[in-house]
Amino acid sequence: MTTHVATEEKNYLQEGHTLASWLLTKDHKRIAILYLISVSFFFFVGSIAAMMVRLELTSPRGTLMSNETYNKAFSAHGVVMVFFFLVVAIPAIFGNFLIPMQIGARDLAFPRLNLLSWYFYMAGGIMFLIAMMSGGVDAGWTFYTPMSSIYSNGQITLALVGAFVVGFSSIFTGVNFIATIHKMRAPGMTWWRLPLFVWGHYATSLIVILGTPVVAITLLLVVFERVAKIGIFSPELGGDPVLFQHMFWFYSHPAVYIMVLPGMAVISEIMACFSRNKVFGYHFVALSSLGIAALSFIVWGHHMFVSSQSMYQGIFFSFTSFLVAVPSAIKVFNWSLTMYKGSVWLASPMIYALGFLGLFTVGGMTGLYLASVGTDVHVTGTYFVVAHFHYVMVGGTLLAFLGALHFWWPKFFGRMYPEGVAKWNAMLVFIGFNLTFLPQFVVGWLGMPRRYHYYYFAPEFQVYHVMSTLGASALAISLIVPAFYLTYSLFKGPKSPPNPWAARGLEWEAAASPPIKHNFHGVPVVVGDVYGYDAEAEELALRGMTKEEA
Repeated sequence: MTTHVATEEKNYLQEGHTLASWLLTKDHKRIAILYLISVSFFFFVGSIAAMMVRLELTSPRGTLMSNETYNKAFSAHGVVMVFFFLVVAIPAIFGNFLIPMQIGARDLAFPRLNLLSWYFYMAGGIMFLIAMMSGGVDAGWTFYTPMSSIYSNGQITLALVGAFVVGFSSIFTGVNFIATIHKMRAPGMTWWRLPLFVWGHYATSLIVILGTPVVAITLLLVVFERVAKIGIFSPELGGDPVLFQHMFWFYSHPAVYIMVLPGMAVISEIMACFSRNKVFGYHFVALSSLGIAALSFIVWGHHMFVSSQSMYQGIFFSFTSFLVAVPSAIKVFNWSLTMYKGSVWLASPMIYALGFLGLFTVGGMTGLYLASVGTDVHVTGTYFVVAHFHYVMVGGTLLAFLGALHFWWPKFFGRMYPEGVAKWNAMLVFIGFNLTFLPQFVVGWLGMPRRYHYYYFAPEFQVYHVMSTLGASALAISLIVPAFYLTYSLFKGPKSPPNPWAARGLEWEAAASPPIKHNFHGVPVVVGDVYGYDAEAEELALRGMTKEEA
């Protein structure tokens, strides 16, 4: 891979310091920073709602909130975290910043559409915040009918319109990524030289474009039913609530992979870099992303084993749910083999990647319980589902997000953070997460229903909720600490060299840290493998030897 050494020139952060220069920018890197700020804000809002829920559940009879307030708190947590953080965070921030650089392009294919996507995201977010503050949402993040269309007294309509608008933001981003990857690759950047980060976002974009319109139409129909009393989903009006479930989950199970595939893409980059080894089975890992994207559209019915769908449908969806585990397992095994005989460097991004590996594996294995009709009937609607969902989504997407933030932070801002503090904090995230959600597997298996405000009928569940809340407190601390030391590094951190991790890839080898406005001084020409790591050669080099001499 040939590179162009950067000379002294203004970086993208120095290209204008006015508010207008940021709000009207068409630079993909600046738009990524806008997303970083706004996504972090919504994550903070969703975390506050989560702590309200956890504090309330320490008592079996509820002492802090009324039933209605509790419903609004867990609904706000779910809606904000799913629609405004998990679906958006990695593609909008890291995909925006890195995809053009990784394929040797100057920007995304449609810079104005890219900026418009951020404005749509903010518009939808503001609508939901207004809904949350002016009456709240009490129908859960799934907006199940008839609760959302008939019985809710909250600001459901405004919240649904906000989610509808945010869907356009995701579609704009997906279209932009696909067009960029197809049409703007540098000379020599063939499909089989694309970084796995790009493959992951390509597969994610396909799911976004195919699935998001379905949920957008579904939410819009709920608005029509709620406002005009047209019978579509609610049986009181002559509708069919199971139809809503089919339409909602047709998108919302693929949405799991919209959240997780970008995280997997991040882990591939981190594993290769900090193992100093080529990604084992590169072609299989790349194709497994497309396999997950394809299979994700035929598994939605496993959310409906206890609905009115036929048992034959249940058998089919159970089989396909087990089948989709195969490409996910390929990734996990290949990451493990990438570390095999590698020279593993336990920097903070690698610790987050290892945490991802452990937590996602637990989430995936417990997902097989939910894919099996017999056990799913037992645990449906319990805290077992809550724990599984968080192990996959939070243990997967959040840890990948934090790993990406620490890995590419020097590239974003040209500053290093205190690595020692970051390592300890990464371990605290892992410990706090397990303390929070492992007890929920147990209490769910014992029969604790999710979304319940009181559980005085089974006071023995209290010890598990207290343990979970203590774990959540540790997790909260571990998520606040990076905000301080990363912010500190912006002003006081040592300047970063262009490639502090000795990583491979155009963004590291051909661009400064932080990059210039148009990324590269010339058009990079790619001539080698995408992952040119050689752990054996690097270890011998430290001894002053070559492979031939050894």
